[in-house]
Amino acid sequence: MIYDEKIETMSREEMRELQLSRLKNIVAYAYEHVPFYKKKYDEAGVKPSDIRTLENIEKLPFVTKADLRDNYPYGLLSVPLSDIARIHASSGTSGKPTVVAYTAEDMEVWTECMARLVTAAGGRSDDIVQICFGYGLFTGALGLHQGWERIGAAVIPASTGNTERQLMLMKDLRATALVATPSYALHLAEEMERLGYKPEDFALRVGMFGSEASSEEMHAELARKLHLLPTDNYGLSELIGPGVSGECELKCGMHINEDHFYAEVLDPATLTPAADGEYGELVLTALTKKSMPMIRYRTKDITRIDYSPCACGRTTARMAKLRGRTDDMLIIKGVNVFPSQIEGVLMTFPEIGGTYEIIVTREDYKDKLEVRVELADDSIVGDYGRLEKLSRDIKHALRTVLQIDVKLSLVERMTLKRYEGKAKRVIDLRKY
Repeated sequence: MIYDEKIETMSREEMRELQLSRLKNIVAYAYEHVPFYKKKYDEAGVKPSDIRTLENIEKLPFVTKADLRDNYPYGLLSVPLSDIARIHASSGTSGKPTVVAYTAEDMEVWTECMARLVTAAGGRSDDIVQICFGYGLFTGALGLHQGWERIGAAVIPASTGNTERQLMLMKDLRATALVATPSYALHLAEEMERLGYKPEDFALRVGMFGSEASSEEMHAELARKLHLLPTDNYGLSELIGPGVSGECELKCGMHINEDHFYAEVLDPATLTPAADGEYGELVLTALTKKSMPMIRYRTKDITRIDYSPCACGRTTARMAKLRGRTDDMLIIKGVNVFPSQIEGVLMTFPEIGGTYEIIVTREDYKDKLEVRVELADDSIVGDYGRLEKLSRDIKHALRTVLQIDVKLSLVERMTLKRYEGKAKRVIDLRKY
């Protein structure tokens, strides 16, 4: 089923025409209503009238998260506060949060975008969906909540924490859909097993996972343990929240809501367009968000885009699963290493679980990479022969993919820290 056939099956030519019209409008609007953009564009020597084609967007300077922090809290607003219907904020590693605001019109766009993605993922009006994201300033929970309600589903706003209670609700209320981070979904599966539940005790059939990158191998593990179809969805609070893109049931990439978001993929080194089909940094422009225009926002996320029509019937461009982030990429002995590469290897071994940590240290001016990963169960804890072989096989597989040697530590189940929100996979202990 397709939520909005007119938009989601639009020809490439029609979509580009719509995007260009909206790009011209939002650039002119931002220039006129937001002093930040007027100053930025004037300094760059560019005017709204210079945008005559979609490719002309390259004339515009980028916006970064630092710009949002520098204009905290309301410096990027284009409307008076009396027109604001909702305010969210994302936490940062330091300093004050990134504040985002929505008019009633923005809220409607957000809800419609989410309804499309929920439908694409297999959501139905008779679903009962349990949302295990934290409710509050984080955009994830309420964004998904709005989309599921829009298609007529019943929502359980379970929020985070108290995993045993989450499972009780999921079982007793017969939840058919799960919204969570992939790592927390895997933790739910672990607790199911510990408590003696079987997947057949639950009614789950659909999973919408986001907020953190995850590999196809992780999704295969979730499908096996939870007996559901796992799908990815993507968004950023700075742009809208969840709602930028999401997988359909065929899982051939995340369909972008292109009528609302214009996507560029740039070479991270040169910030010029990457070759068609090549990986690069995703730069996004919100074409219709009026309260807080976001034009050429550098996401730092690494992906590629496929513009060919999908077998599901949708013609919207599709983002590949995130390879990582430019600021999460580790350079070890001159080699670029993404955490997603490591996860992809680990998930191919049934003897280990889905919880792992990547530890980076520096000794004698040399970088060292250690991967700590839990065993799936305790059956081989005392079998040193099997443990040695497993360790050797995993290290070989990591070496093959990463092209560097990795220290591997196999630890007992439930040893490593669990996270209810985004999992912290990388611990960088290097001192520069």
